[in-house]
Amino acid sequence: MSDVSLKGVRKSFDGNPVIKGVDLDVSKGEFLVMVGPSGCGKTTLLRLIAGLETADEGSIEIGGRVVSDVPPRDRDVAMVFQSYALYPHMSVRENLAFGLKLRKFPEAEISGRVAEAAGLLELTSLLDRRPKALSGGQRQRVAMGRAIVRHPQVFLFDEPLSNLDTALRVQMRGELSRLHRRLGATMVYVTHDQVEAMTLANRVAVFNQGVLQQAGPPLELYHRPANRFVAGFLGSPAMNFLAARRESGRLVGKGFSFCVPQDLPEDSGAELQIGIRPQELRIDAQGVLSGEVEAIERLGFDGYVFLSTEAGGVAARFGKGVEVAVGDKVAVSSAGDALHVFTADGRALRHPASLA
Repeated sequence: MSDVSLKGVRKSFDGNPVIKGVDLDVSKGEFLVMVGPSGCGKTTLLRLIAGLETADEGSIEIGGRVVSDVPPRDRDVAMVFQSYALYPHMSVRENLAFGLKLRKFPEAEISGRVAEAAGLLELTSLLDRRPKALSGGQRQRVAMGRAIVRHPQVFLFDEPLSNLDTALRVQMRGELSRLHRRLGATMVYVTHDQVEAMTLANRVAVFNQGVLQQAGPPLELYHRPANRFVAGFLGSPAMNFLAARRESGRLVGKGFSFCVPQDLPEDSGAELQIGIRPQELRIDAQGVLSGEVEAIERLGFDGYVFLSTEAGGVAARFGKGVEVAVGDKVAVSSAGDALHVFTADGRALRHPASLA
């Protein structure tokens, strides 16, 4: 059974469509991450689920109940915001209890729920402090605690880690994963950060310009993207794309030629796009594609070179012991089957056989 179900949801602002007919189900206990570039509609969709915006068309169900016209407070969801939204004049204890007091819960139950959430989030020793005396990570835990005390059916997270520094984001990702496992709750999480999407999610939904591009397990989207947009959005550095023509059993482009994969459909057309992840390319004197090194990213044990080639910019990985400098002329090759192939308009035609 789906805890959240969206059917044909559309939303426009001032005549500009922002959500363009989204169908999406979130299973009970699932951690779904909605990801995409700024302005793709993911936050608007989260606000529609929360009831902070109203859909122009379509239906929204939570726990099998249509809630399209139900006010936010009656939807049995709790939202955690990017800005924490804590009351500065209240202690941690008072912040955690505030929503329950507004709903007139008995004092004994409020105290029990606050203690339970504080223990779960390691906030017990901080209950009498005010937000200004807390670190960014502690404030975020308080914001999550305010959601937890409500025992909602669905948790909604709107880029909750974006205000934290890199080290804290890594720590909080781990805490969110542990929290999900312990609560077994349904969580819908919005981010523009693909690392958060790939590490937190049971399932990822990729959006672009208000359209759901693909939804599935993180590695499925990474290895078998439905289209060029998903392929280019997931992965760092981004997938390399090379324009090619199908000619006499070869895929030919500017400065390169590959054998046509046996599983590429015969009716795929002449004009194609080849995709190769940088991790699949290596510096090789006998490589099929050559260019000049424009930039280098050294990551300790290995790194990436960024080449200017006849076919355009290309990124490739290099390993320990490889000496390379900006301005060098180098060639690259792939080890084994590494070709993703897309139509000229971006639809996926095939993926490397080893990932099938």
